[in-house]
Parts: sequence; structure tokens; C-alpha cells
Amino acid sequence: MAMASEAGVSPSGDIRLDELPPAPDGSSPRPQARDLSYRVVSSKVRLGARAKEIWSSRELFVFLVRKELKVKYKSSVLGLLWSMLNPAVVLMVYYVVFKYVLKNPTPDFALYLFSGLLVWNLFATVLPGSSSTIVANSGIVKKVAFPREILPLSQVGTGVVFLFFQMVVMALFLLGFQYSPDWAYLPVAAFALVDLVVLTAAFAIFLSAVNVYYRDVEHLVAVLLQAWFWGIPVVYNFNLVYNELVRLHSFRWLMDIYLVDPVTPLVLAFQRAFYGHVSVAVPNQTVPYQVLAGYGVGFYLEMLAGVLAASVVLLLGAMKVFGRIEGNFAEEL
Repeated sequence: MAMASEAGVSPSGDIRLDELPPAPDGSSPRPQARDLSYRVVSSKVRLGARAKEIWSSRELFVFLVRKELKVKYKSSVLGLLWSMLNPAVVLMVYYVVFKYVLKNPTPDFALYLFSGLLVWNLFATVLPGSSSTIVANSGIVKKVAFPREILPLSQVGTGVVFLFFQMVVMALFLLGFQYSPDWAYLPVAAFALVDLVVLTAAFAIFLSAVNVYYRDVEHLVAVLLQAWFWGIPVVYNFNLVYNELVRLHSFRWLMDIYLVDPVTPLVLAFQRAFYGHVSVAVPNQTVPYQVLAGYGVGFYLEMLAGVLAASVVLLLGAMKVFGRIEGNFAEEL
């Protein structure tokens, strides 16, 4: 590392042989090797310094998010309105199919389903795109010095913009069908949104770095997300899982494992806030149909606090891993 400091390592860690000091015998570096580049990877990653670099590059972050949005809707007449039209059509299809065709017993099932999909859509949309973002932007990664974490984070920012439009559709749906959310739990949903962004950013940074070395990661992510989706209570009620596990007295500990999934508490929080009704009266039934978990605000806050703590740890770990292995990105791309 002493030689690197004498040669003047660039911020990206590149050292050229023509910048190296003469050899001990006084000879100069070999002419045929003067065009080669070497990269020094530090064994220590200062997370505070990296966080400051990312913050100082926030304008680049905004630019990349705007670029993603412009490229996605380039030459389209409606532009960003497609971000609202698509979830609106999906919501209406769910409403018609599950209410009039499949006769789902859950009242207003389309609303229940869409409130859970708000969480899952951000998570499942960002991760495939972020895992390949370093490889897709290899040109600027090899030529421009900037915090590379900005690339996966810009995918998270783009996903948050799309989530905003989907929530506008949700608000219009609630207004149009005169369905009132549970106002007391809206702060819980806001807390869950913070958890969701931090958790998604942690996965995005980690996957984007690992995928540079193992290109199978982006394909593996797509497969795992398909399986993961059925492990969270979106298309089925949480109480179905809860009642089944409680019935098996010897396996109640499986409920704790089920809740360890960090996405599950976030989905439950969104459903509790937007769907709102724990139990709903069903025609021709004397007992109300229980849709949501009957937990109080304290339980949700406790779960979300645990998810936030775990997400922050994962984010710091992802940044550390990213800093350790990004030194050879240029050689791998």
C-alpha cells in the first residue's frame, strides 16, 4: 500500500504502471506493460465516508431516476399516466374476477389484494432491475468515477415513484367506492414504507455487486421472487395460516418463523391500514368473517421496529460488501 500512496492512487483505486516509481535498480517499468491497469482493493471499508460520497452524489441519483422514467415512457402519448393506468386496470380486473366470477369469500377482496401488492410490487420490481444495473451500465462504471451504489439506489428511487402512482390509484379507488381506510393505522403504513425502502435498498446494493461476478444471480432472483410471493399473505388471508398453525399445537413455533420473513409484517401493516377491517359481516353467516390479524398498534410497531433494525444492519452489510468487491468491477465487466 505504500507503493500505491507514492504513485497517487485515484479515487477509483486505479494505478497505471507509468505512474509507478522506478524499480530499486533504477530501471523504468517495462514499456510493453505501460498500458496495463491495476486496482488496489482496501481491506477496510469506511461506511461513514461511503455514505457521505453517496449523499454528495444525490444530484446524480435524481438524474438517474429521471432518466429511468423518461426511457421507460419515451415516445408514449400518456407518459407517466401509464404508471396510474396499469395498476388501475389491474385493480378493476381483480375486482370483477374475484367478486363476480370466483365468488371469493373475502369482502372487497380486490382492495385486500391490492393493498398487499403495493408492498410486493416495489420489492419484486426493484430487485431484478437492480441486480443487473451495474452490468447494464458497464460503460460509465469503467470510465467515470462516482459512488457505484448510486446505480442500484436509483432503481429503488424509480420503484418508489411508481409506488406513489399506485397509491394514488388506491386513494381514488377508496374514494370511488366510498371505502374508508383505518386512519389510526396510516402512520403504521408510513413506518412500514420506510422499512420497505431500507430493506429493498439493502438487497439492491448487495445483489448488484454480486451479480458482476456471478451473472446467474439476476436469473436466480427472478426464480426466488416467484416462490417468495406465495410465502407472504397477499393472495390468501394471514388468518388461514395462523389458524392452521395454532391448530397444530406442537408446531406453533412455525408462526414465529413465518413472521421472520421481513416482507410479511410490511404486507400486514399495509393491509391493516388500507383494508382496515379486521372482521367483516358476511351475508347468511352469523359469525363475522375475520380477514386480518387482530393485533393492536403496539404489535405492528414492535414488528416494524424489528424489521427496520434488521434492514439497517443488512444495508450496512451490503454497503460493506459492495465496497470490498467493487475494486475489480472494471476488470469483470
